[in-house]
Amino acid sequence: MQNKQNMKDFVINLLKDHLSENYHYHNYLHTLYVTEKVLEIGRQEACSDKELELLYTAALWHDTGYIRTYKNHEEESCLLARQYLPEYGYSHLDIDKVCSLIMVTKIPQTPKNKLDNILADADLEYLGTESFNIKADDLFKELHYLNPLLTPEKWNQQQISFLQNHHFFTRFCQETKEPVKQMVLQKLIEHKT
Repeated sequence: MQNKQNMKDFVINLLKDHLSENYHYHNYLHTLYVTEKVLEIGRQEACSDKELELLYTAALWHDTGYIRTYKNHEEESCLLARQYLPEYGYSHLDIDKVCSLIMVTKIPQTPKNKLDNILADADLEYLGTESFNIKADDLFKELHYLNPLLTPEKWNQQQISFLQNHHFFTRFCQETKEPVKQMVLQKLIEHKT
C-alpha cells in the first residue's frame, strides 16, 4: 500500500513540476479525477482487486506523456510507465497490460474488453456530469492556448460533434451518465441556435 502511495505522489509531483501551466484541463487534477472514477466504475463493474490495481495504475500514468508532447502523448505515457513501474514492483506482464490500457484513452477510443471499457469511460466520464461546463471551459482554454484561432463558436460545434459521436461503454456509465450527457448535448445545440 505504501508503494502505491509513493507511486501516486511521484506521478502527481511529475505532473505538477513539468506540465505547462496552460494545460488547464490535462493536469494533475484531471489525473486524480480519473483515478477516482476508474475505481468507482470498476467496482460497479465487479472488478477484482488485481483488475482495480491495473486500472488505477493506468489511470494514474495515462496523461504523464503530456510532460513531453501534446500529440501522441499516450505513447510517451507508456514509455514513462515502462521506465518507472519496475521501481514499484510491477512485472513486465502487468506493465504491458497497463500500457495497453493507457492506449485505450487515445481519441477515438477503441476499447476491446471490460478493463478497456472502464478506463475509456473514466477518462471521459465528465461528459455525463453536472461539472461538464467547468471541465469543457478548462479544455477550451487549453486548446485555445495551443491554437489561438479556435473560437468559442468553433469549440461549441466541436463539442456538439464530439458528444453526438461519443458513447459510454460500461453498463454503469450507460445507465447513470448517458442521460446527463444527452441533456448537456441538447443545451449545447440550443445555445448554438
